[in-house]
Amino acid sequence: MHTPPQDTYRVPAGPAAGEFRERGSKFVAALYPVLSEEEALAAVDAERLAHPKCNHHCYAYRLGIGDDRWRANDDGEPSGTAGKPILGQIDKAGLSDVVIVVSRYYGGTKLGTSGLINAYREAARQALDSVATADRVLTARVYLSFGYALMSPVMGALSQLGLEMANQDFAETAHVTLELPRSTVAPTVRELQAAIAGVYLEEVDADFTVAGLTISTD
Repeated sequence: MHTPPQDTYRVPAGPAAGEFRERGSKFVAALYPVLSEEEALAAVDAERLAHPKCNHHCYAYRLGIGDDRWRANDDGEPSGTAGKPILGQIDKAGLSDVVIVVSRYYGGTKLGTSGLINAYREAARQALDSVATADRVLTARVYLSFGYALMSPVMGALSQLGLEMANQDFAETAHVTLELPRSTVAPTVRELQAAIAGVYLEEVDADFTVAGLTISTD
């Protein structure tokens, strides 16, 4: 079964914080919106500076819409007791482009594996419970290049279809850039070709071209 491209995914609208206490230990969570690994690691460094008395600054982040851009780090805690529980809460909340750093103030009592997992998970969950979210739209660019003989048909087609130009360059050859939600690119290009050529949509197949018009996408 063909799965259509996804146009949006949920991201944090701003930073958030959470805190969980267990048997004298305090787990302070800081959530940041990020767009790259560099930004995520910079957030970790910022939390290290903010909590210099903590020996552990465990974190997890997820980026973009795919399943492969993530990282979970236990920062010296027993393997699997910190980073993965934090990441699990991020995924449960359905967020991406986010990092959560949990800094631990040790209270003198060992919590054991299950205790650590629960504490890091709960600190992350509290930060996630308090964060506002937004939808990030995934777009693709469509480039139109044409001679001035097609200026009127192209402008008319854009107006007819309610499409706004993201960029334009009317030099020796006209160049127009559109920015569209990913799932709409193919049908919109087809509608554009039909409108510019002045033909019925049913006449536009995969091999259809408009003389003097080049359409490309990224």
